[in-house]
Amino acid sequence: MNNEILINITPQETRVAILEQGITQELHIERISGRGIVGNIYNGRVSRVLPGMQSAFVDIGLDRAAFLHVADIWNANQQSDVSKPIEKLLYEGNSILVQVIKDAIGTKGARLSTQISLAGRLLVYLPQESHIGISQRIEDDLERDLLRDKLQQIIPLEEKGGYIIRTMAEKANESDLRADLEYLHKLWHDIQQKFVTIAAPTLLYQDLDLSHRVLRDFVNDNTARIFVDSRENHLKLVKFAQNYMINIAERIVLYSGGRPLFDLYSVEEEIEKSLAKRVNLKSGGYVIIDQTEALTTMDVNTGGFIGVRNFDDTIFKTNLEAAQVIARQLRLRNLGGIIIIDFIDMDSDEHRNAVLAELNKALQQDRTRITVNGFSALGLVEMTRKRTRESLAHVLCEPCPTCQGRGEIRTAQTICYDILRELLRESRQFEANEFRILASQQVIDLFLDEESQSLAQLGDFIAKPISLQVEESYTQEQYDVILM
Repeated sequence: MNNEILINITPQETRVAILEQGITQELHIERISGRGIVGNIYNGRVSRVLPGMQSAFVDIGLDRAAFLHVADIWNANQQSDVSKPIEKLLYEGNSILVQVIKDAIGTKGARLSTQISLAGRLLVYLPQESHIGISQRIEDDLERDLLRDKLQQIIPLEEKGGYIIRTMAEKANESDLRADLEYLHKLWHDIQQKFVTIAAPTLLYQDLDLSHRVLRDFVNDNTARIFVDSRENHLKLVKFAQNYMINIAERIVLYSGGRPLFDLYSVEEEIEKSLAKRVNLKSGGYVIIDQTEALTTMDVNTGGFIGVRNFDDTIFKTNLEAAQVIARQLRLRNLGGIIIIDFIDMDSDEHRNAVLAELNKALQQDRTRITVNGFSALGLVEMTRKRTRESLAHVLCEPCPTCQGRGEIRTAQTICYDILRELLRESRQFEANEFRILASQQVIDLFLDEESQSLAQLGDFIAKPISLQVEESYTQEQYDVILM
């Protein structure tokens, strides 16, 4: 056992850190005010059908309508209905049972599906399906056949639906599978009953909160301990474990030390590092990470690393280390969508293949679906990582009010020249006895020093006095020209 889970709970938010060998590998944050809705099931009302986009907007009771594409409508995936357009399947005002498969991100509303899935600890129940699938992480063919046989023997004849046997079910006995099965069937029957009795739009089922999802989804045989720093929630989690996963209840430990839990394990420091653009490598190289709404770029640089043999060797070793670091940063920052990695150029195909193999190996630890397309013609590695919730930076940060998210601001000299043009413009439009410039200290200092001649020349040209006033609250880009 080399895996530890830390759960830090306050009335405002829950934070979870997953550590391997004492090093933080994943961070999850859920705030009460902005709790994610992935997995929630709603009785929704179709508010608009868009035949041209083969999609619809569905009111599920949130501020913003959710989005449903024809490919995510379960009936549309059946053989007999495969060619039906969305306008033949839905109409405005239609009540429809939907599940959220992607949180609202940026300006996009939540994404929906009509194919329902209910996750238990060992099984995922698919009420509309009929097959039994098994997690690819269970690799032993004998174990896979054994699990399938166990499940088929305990499924009640009157119950319809399909199942996915989760990785956690490996080595599970028949009683464990039966308990999970009964729980999921009861849950589905309750949802169906609510759907026919409660008018849309309304929430029918809410997925577990983060601390309980951690027990259900993340704890495995390699998990040594789960530390919780809240006495009340420790009792809740132990009770939950005793009901659904008795074998892990004794591993849930109440942390009552004087030092904050995340400080003790240096998680707070990792959070700070995960918000920075630059990630330093042990070799002396570094990776620059730029995140935009459309994609994320990662640029690898050698920095101060000069190697021990030659420059090719230096590049190769830096790229190998960067591949491991990048895979970890994807998990820590929860970066999703299109990701472009610009490794340092390598002349050797052998080196390129080795770096790509190292990246793929490091990515195997990720719980999220990833597709790596390899090196492009431009020498860039193109990949995608499924995005189901906001990244760490989007949860914890907001755009800088000074630069409006550009990542840079105009220089004091640029602002000086903007002000001079504004003065000339206003002197031609308005009659004033005097003009007063209100600006930041940096801009005023420049007018008093390097740009004093420019200001004097303009004053002579417009034949009006110009005074200066420092406004401490102004940013470098802010200014006002006052007519006196």
